[in-house]
Amino acid sequence: MLTTAAAAVAGEEEFTQALAALAAASSYAEKDAAATAIAASAHPRAEPVLGAMSRGELYTRGSDSRLVTVTDAADGFALVDAATGEDLGTAGKSDVNRVTLNNALRSSLRGLLATLKLHHADPKQRIAAIREVGESGDLEMRQTLTELLATEQNSGVRTAIDTAVATLNLDSTEPAERLAAIERVGGVVNSLVRTKMSALASNETLDEETRSAARRAVIDIERHVAVYDVVQTAFFGLSLGSILVLAAIGLSVTFGIMGVINMAHGELMMLGAYTTYVVQQLMPNALGASLFVAMPAAFLVAGLVGVAIERGIVRRLYGRPLETLLATFGVSLVLQQAVRTIFSPLNRSVVTPAWLSGSVEITPGLDITLNRLYILLFSLLVFGALLLVLKRTRLGLEMRAVTQNRAMAAAMGIRTDRVDLMTFGLGSGIAGLAGVALSQLTNVGPNLGQAYIVDSFMVVVFGGVGSLWGTLVSGLSLGVASKLIEPAAGAVMAKIFVLVFLIVFIQKRPRGLFPQKGRAAEA
Repeated sequence: MLTTAAAAVAGEEEFTQALAALAAASSYAEKDAAATAIAASAHPRAEPVLGAMSRGELYTRGSDSRLVTVTDAADGFALVDAATGEDLGTAGKSDVNRVTLNNALRSSLRGLLATLKLHHADPKQRIAAIREVGESGDLEMRQTLTELLATEQNSGVRTAIDTAVATLNLDSTEPAERLAAIERVGGVVNSLVRTKMSALASNETLDEETRSAARRAVIDIERHVAVYDVVQTAFFGLSLGSILVLAAIGLSVTFGIMGVINMAHGELMMLGAYTTYVVQQLMPNALGASLFVAMPAAFLVAGLVGVAIERGIVRRLYGRPLETLLATFGVSLVLQQAVRTIFSPLNRSVVTPAWLSGSVEITPGLDITLNRLYILLFSLLVFGALLLVLKRTRLGLEMRAVTQNRAMAAAMGIRTDRVDLMTFGLGSGIAGLAGVALSQLTNVGPNLGQAYIVDSFMVVVFGGVGSLWGTLVSGLSLGVASKLIEPAAGAVMAKIFVLVFLIVFIQKRPRGLFPQKGRAAEA
């Protein structure tokens, strides 16, 4: 502990002395020496200082020659102490002097910054820096990477170093090094590697062995790219399918149990999306947690609106499907206009939290976006929760009884009107959860639900009315099929092909993939 503390104090002193030397330096050679000393101190502020210097944002304050980093402000510059990161207020542009650079010093700074990043404590940061070096084309960095490899313990970082050195060696003038590099990165899906391989394969000045190896590598890379494209397309299809499943689950519950064609189901999704927007406006400083508040809030808002629709309109129209369809279509128009009145017709943007942003790299060249991955998992979680409700609760038992034989369920003492109310509220609440998911993929607007209502009915009919497993299978399969067809036929034709398939399928199996079973269902 004492040794560590002493090293920290020594590093602080070295950093402070190097900053003072840089502030007092008058020649580019002195600035270079001071910058090298700053990097050697391994101080946490070394990288920000050298980065600001390389961008031309490092200045000395005229009043006390203190090194500061600057950003534009209304009345001049906003100053930050380079040594501590402390805010020093603002100053006029004539009150500070820039630390000037020349090309040689800029090049030296790039090398120093690269070295600092290569020794970052976070392995992910080191890998990112190593890849940056590998793509820089600076052959002089090979020695630095080789030295780093001798001390690196993390296997992922070591692999990144090997790949970066091989990528640099593709530009080597030594045939043996080029061949070894081609063998090492021949299957790596990387645009720079692919470009370099193509250049080597077509370079008539090189030996035939090198060109042949490069051609084989290009073919290998293209094969990997084709496979990864299919995998990513399938994943996008699963993501689309998960949205369809979320949108259709609630519809499947109400349609299957109550026989109600609810044309306002899309607007209930819209209400869930707007609830997410409102929650974020109320929690501007906690966007990361806002979704966890928005999910139960959207479920309650959409569920209560659904209960109001059932009590006010739908319960008076049971057994009259056409009139129910027209009435709920009217409700959808009312809800759209209400949202336009409250929020305006303009789309609203919902911020994606940091933990939902970005992507995860499965392998070089194959990335999966986190928001779509989480939405897929969320859909499966909602599906599982609904299954538990149906299988493990009294309400679920009553819902299944009413689905199979409403008259018999009523004769056994089940209050079918209460089951209808709870079913409509549950299905509407799930539609609100679908709106929360949709808010992370698209802008929130009054017409949000209209884009999914037809697809939701297609999923329900294809899977089998009232069948949750049918909804899951049909939603995911239709989503994947649409995305796999799109690259060849386009988005519009893909929808047409899927619709034609469904028409033919329903002719053969009018009750869907997983039809309800039992005498009442088959009657």
